[in-house]
Amino acid sequence: MEEALRCAQRALQSNEVPVGAVVVLENKIIGRGWNRNLTDSDPTAHAEIIALREAAARIGNHRLLNCELFSTIEPCAMCAGAMIHARIKRLVYGADDPKAGAVHSVLQVLNHPRLNHQIEVRSGVLGNRCAELLQEFFRLRRSEQKDVMKP
Repeated sequence: MEEALRCAQRALQSNEVPVGAVVVLENKIIGRGWNRNLTDSDPTAHAEIIALREAAARIGNHRLLNCELFSTIEPCAMCAGAMIHARIKRLVYGADDPKAGAVHSVLQVLNHPRLNHQIEVRSGVLGNRCAELLQEFFRLRRSEQKDVMKP
């Protein structure tokens, strides 16, 4: 999770929402990602998607069996769906996402009872640090918007 937080810092340095993710196989990082939606002009450039793409390219297979994905925030529906298709073994994430989380906060995409692939989930790992990074980013963004609106 520490490496996922470092990835989130890279997003922050690019003025992106600070989310980071890593894919791990046999205790080795095989994929890293951080939000790059603005940088890449790509609505799918979420940290988890980028980490999954890098991991799949590295092992030469779209199936990431026996891999774990570490993310600083609860994945959205798109990222949860991608993890299911990749057959990720385990998801570990930091902060819940009460606005778009698709593990349990808003939707239950991951481990929906009608799906044929179930993923082990562990939440709250370094959750306070992950949440604080996001909260500070949005607090600063709101204050910048207020400054722009002042006459």
